[in-house]
Amino acid sequence: MSELSLPNLGSFPGRLARLYSGLALYGAGVALQIESHLGGSPWDVFHQGLSIHLGLSVGTWIILVGALVMLLWIPLRQRPGIGTISNVLLLGVFADAAMWLIPTPEPPVARWAYLLLGVVTTGAATALYIGAGLGPGPRDGLMTGLNRLGLSIRAARTLIEITVLAAGWLLGGTVGLGTAVFALAIGPLSQFFMPLMRPRG
Repeated sequence: MSELSLPNLGSFPGRLARLYSGLALYGAGVALQIESHLGGSPWDVFHQGLSIHLGLSVGTWIILVGALVMLLWIPLRQRPGIGTISNVLLLGVFADAAMWLIPTPEPPVARWAYLLLGVVTTGAATALYIGAGLGPGPRDGLMTGLNRLGLSIRAARTLIEITVLAAGWLLGGTVGLGTAVFALAIGPLSQFFMPLMRPRG
């Protein structure tokens, strides 16, 4: 492929391309982790639990929860960006589409392959999404909003993720080794992919 055919990732259209490719990739990562049945991120355990207990698809709950979390931005005085709105509207659509497309694995090796690929995919997607610089996701914005009220980022993230993980588990979401793998790996993976996703030139 010639250099001229590549999008200029430093331009606004390039940033949009990174945003939406990141959201699509993130949706695929969510689907792979859920279909592994080995446990996923705290938020995905919560979305899965809501789906099991109350009906509707996991992707629909990703959208509904994202919209409800955005309402909490109002007292926290957080401002959404294009990326924030796109996250709310599209991430659940991408996750549901991926879960519809990929088969559910049966052998344990295949389930672990799904889990590990899902976590790596989510790390790369996070770097793409953040690198676009078009606004935080609704859940990340909740964390930074609590930080503005005086909580440290670590304390805010820990509080939020323990709360949603416990709620998801009580609702029947799958908590397992995959949840621990995600928690330990997502930070280093996102950091690894960030410089690789930066615009060149």
